[in-house]
Amino acid sequence: MFAQTTARGASAGFLSAAKLVGAALLALALAGCGYNTIPTQEEAAKAAWAEVQNQYQRRADLVPNLVATVRGYAQHEQDTLKAVVDARAKATSVTIDASQITDPEKLRQFQEAQAQLSGALGRLLAVSENYPDLKANQNFLALQSQLEGTENRIAVARRDFIRAAQTYNTTLQTFPTILWAKTAFAGKQPIAPFAAAEAAQTAPQVKF
Repeated sequence: MFAQTTARGASAGFLSAAKLVGAALLALALAGCGYNTIPTQEEAAKAAWAEVQNQYQRRADLVPNLVATVRGYAQHEQDTLKAVVDARAKATSVTIDASQITDPEKLRQFQEAQAQLSGALGRLLAVSENYPDLKANQNFLALQSQLEGTENRIAVARRDFIRAAQTYNTTLQTFPTILWAKTAFAGKQPIAPFAAAEAAQTAPQVKF
């Protein structure tokens, strides 16, 4: 009886070990054939998109102080100031979470709203040329510097997202990962193209 119990225990232990080894080998096989590539690249693209939104929000956060500073020196520029405030309100109201980056229309709306804010900010900064005291104001200079730095970070974040999206989209369409895209990840959609407007490629500047 003892021998039989020992044998059964040894057999169960062997089967358990075999299952663990089998699971490990299966995991290695899946990793080697690209199974993990699709979800990994999808998460990378989502993270890149989150950084795009983060930098655009950083810009939006600078706008109220910039408008307040300009208003103190340029009382006659109410139309320009209002245009910036309205554009900011629209830009911050159009948001896209990670689950929506496959929707071309959502991305188009987001790009359009951000482009409008870029244009309004460019006109506001151009107005400062007419107000020497404003151009010399330390708060304005600091805000201008922060805004330009943020525009540069936006450009970098957009570039990184575009690259991550292109990599992911290519993975969905090329061998061997297309096999997983058609089976285990059949519900995955390509990320919509994101191309910033040409005018948005250059950070707003004020010439001195």
